[in-house]
Amino acid sequence: MHADVPQLLDLLAAGSTAGLSAEASFRQAVSCLHGPLGEDLGEVMRSVDLGVPWRDALAEHVERTGDPDLARTVAVLARTEALGVPLRDATRELAATVRDARRAATLERARTAPVKMLFPLVFLILPAFLLLTVVPVLITTVRSID
Repeated sequence: MHADVPQLLDLLAAGSTAGLSAEASFRQAVSCLHGPLGEDLGEVMRSVDLGVPWRDALAEHVERTGDPDLARTVAVLARTEALGVPLRDATRELAATVRDARRAATLERARTAPVKMLFPLVFLILPAFLLLTVVPVLITTVRSID
């Protein structure tokens, strides 16, 4: 679900570029999303259709899931609707920010991989390598000396 937030933001930007309001753009974006995020937000839109204000339904969903990127998305939607700021620019900027943060987190995990591989390398792979390569040579050498 967390992985689909940048796609949601891009769809929101595309909808607002087409001239849709924030709510209409959100509806179209949700209808185009597939996967867990699309299903969850589809449930939110069904509750909106039953009379719940869409900002309240989204805020409740964000509280339930606890996704910070989705919380920022909902905050941007509310802010753009309240202030009349174009949704297109705000969502594109937020999508770029979310992607950059995810890229940085991935790079950080990649930087810690060699440290995590050190223990198995030193204590498992290196001894096995020595047993398979050096020990037979030593045994052959000792037998040839006798």
